[in-house]
Amino acid sequence: MDKRRLGQSAIELTPIGFGAFKIGRNVGVKYPCGYDLPSDSEADLLLNCVLDCGINYIDTAPAYGISEQRIGRFLSSRNDQFFVSTKVGETFEDGRSTYDFSESAVRSSLERSRQRLQRDVLDIVFVHSDGRDEQIQRETDVVKVLQELRDAGTIRAIGFSAKTVEGAHSAMLWADALMLEYNIDELSQEQVMQQAHDNGIGVVVKKGLASGHLPADEAVRFVLADAAVTSLVVGGLNIEHLRANVTVAQTVLHTN
Repeated sequence: MDKRRLGQSAIELTPIGFGAFKIGRNVGVKYPCGYDLPSDSEADLLLNCVLDCGINYIDTAPAYGISEQRIGRFLSSRNDQFFVSTKVGETFEDGRSTYDFSESAVRSSLERSRQRLQRDVLDIVFVHSDGRDEQIQRETDVVKVLQELRDAGTIRAIGFSAKTVEGAHSAMLWADALMLEYNIDELSQEQVMQQAHDNGIGVVVKKGLASGHLPADEAVRFVLADAAVTSLVVGGLNIEHLRANVTVAQTVLHTN
């Protein structure tokens, strides 16, 4: 699959990325249907099929249950074949999310992620916002710490997973990439995406299928038709659906 450069970084991502939420957590979810967590053997097969399909990007987070651990366990021998993004700020325990953007919490979270993912260097780290986008950036330590770790070479690229247009605008002052919700029914970030693209900032799209509420074929085509999009993260546990999304992505790339 062709790749798109993440902003001005040296990272090149396939236009379809794999969202690894469902391999790690199945409580407190917003999907239309419930699901069982895959077994270890099922998760192993799925993750390796992701790479075998030509996808070189996997997105995860500490708040995704055992997702990071499973990626590290089942794909560490193939670390040179894909990029992984994780997040800081949110943890999910005992059925609820808690948020901490202090320096000590951010550093501890990143060290745990590095160990779980079995990577010496983290490729991409996004701030996992709780909705207070601007306050997090202005009043906490998280941006400063991420910048320091990027400059030290511990992280390759840093970014912000925004909940608001205003928060995304603010993040363009420091981020290498933005993670934004964008789909046929959610266009509020469209102008921000173009501004980010014009300023050399990567755009990763989340919820491009509206958490499973939109037809995959149409939704994937819509998102990837926008040249500002570096990669669309799509989750799921069905390998055939994953392969179908890759086929659609390749069709879009070859017709644009």
